[in-house]
Amino acid sequence: MSPKVALGAVSLLSAAVVLAGCGGGNDNKGSGTTSGNAGKGPITFVTGKDNSGLMPHLAEAWNAKHPDEKVTVKQQSDQADQQLSDLQQHFQAKDPGYDVVTVDVVWTAEFAAKGWLTPLTGKNAMDTSSLLGPTVKAATYNGTLYAAPYASDAGLLYYRKDLVPKAPTTWDEMIAACQGKTSPTITGPKPACYAGQFAKYEGLTVNASEAINSAGGQIVKEDGKTPNLETAEAAKGLEFLVNGFKQGYIPKEALGFQETQSLNAFQAGQLLFMRNWPYADAILAGTGSKVAGKFDIAPLPGPNGPGASSLGGHSVALSAYSKNQGTGLEFLKFIQSPEIQSYNLTQGSQAPVIASLYDDQALIKKFPYLPVLKKGIENAIPRPVTPFYPAVTEAIETNAYAALQGTTSVESALKSLQAAIQSATAG
Repeated sequence: MSPKVALGAVSLLSAAVVLAGCGGGNDNKGSGTTSGNAGKGPITFVTGKDNSGLMPHLAEAWNAKHPDEKVTVKQQSDQADQQLSDLQQHFQAKDPGYDVVTVDVVWTAEFAAKGWLTPLTGKNAMDTSSLLGPTVKAATYNGTLYAAPYASDAGLLYYRKDLVPKAPTTWDEMIAACQGKTSPTITGPKPACYAGQFAKYEGLTVNASEAINSAGGQIVKEDGKTPNLETAEAAKGLEFLVNGFKQGYIPKEALGFQETQSLNAFQAGQLLFMRNWPYADAILAGTGSKVAGKFDIAPLPGPNGPGASSLGGHSVALSAYSKNQGTGLEFLKFIQSPEIQSYNLTQGSQAPVIASLYDDQALIKKFPYLPVLKKGIENAIPRPVTPFYPAVTEAIETNAYAALQGTTSVESALKSLQAAIQSATAG
């Protein structure tokens, strides 16, 4: 995940709080027109703050080829909750000035259900055959493609190759690798065993979803409404995290870890294993890192083999209110081109959505983790695909955190989570 995407992931709890009171569901009162706006002309591309410095090249490359249909890039803040609030306000106002917008993978269902996005079907159809399958699935709602995958991501396992002989493929192998080599806290005389992101924020939804999905469980069924948490598989997944705190293979300090805290701990040599996004690689290998040259990257482990990462990343979509959707559609195809996808990887560390780029030997030489990342994305499962996502993620964070703290049992946490999602999606 690029730093920009990382900020989006760690900030979504605020988005959940903002939107929880707004409701969700299939409310099409604000629906725009999905046909008849195939006009050509200048467009505005609305996206989060360009922390990676990619937007000038994108705009210049497009504008050089389309002098009569130039794109203007409107950057939002670097906070996902503010980005989401801004998009909501402009969609509700039916603003034709927001032609093309960046959509976090967890926003697609809500935006589509409210009629804010133009479906990419019929004359707007896009060829997705060259793309990684999970990125297309994340841009799809009710069987219809609503957005063009633009940048992907998957969680990875970082491990100290100088301290363990090989990457673990299962949870038990990881725990066994720590026995006798680690301390139960990051302040101990040895490194602690494992940490991800377990503070009460969107990162906990990511980590809890990964554990539950890796164990074969499911948070919300395919209809986007029905919770499916009172199962042995869901319990097994959550128990892996809960037992980590009970048994000490997850340090107690990790209850407060977001991405930065877990990254800092691993970089300081205080962890044997860490779950994080691909952007961490460059930081860990950089000047001043105590683990530079001492770590490697592998797929996340699961109970019986490689686990299932939560899918990260962004898509780009056509606003239903744009007057120049013809140009907007061509812009969507442009940002999916190998030229732009390669540039974004090499210059901004953005994970591409074109599958073949992960097999390019020149790129692998520069980014050795690409094959592992490809496998991670191919095995990734999106966080719950639902138009009620803000309320669902808040329920996951609240109940999973209570279980990790030990204030409630796994069984009670899942029962409460089941009830909370049922209530949130009932309307």
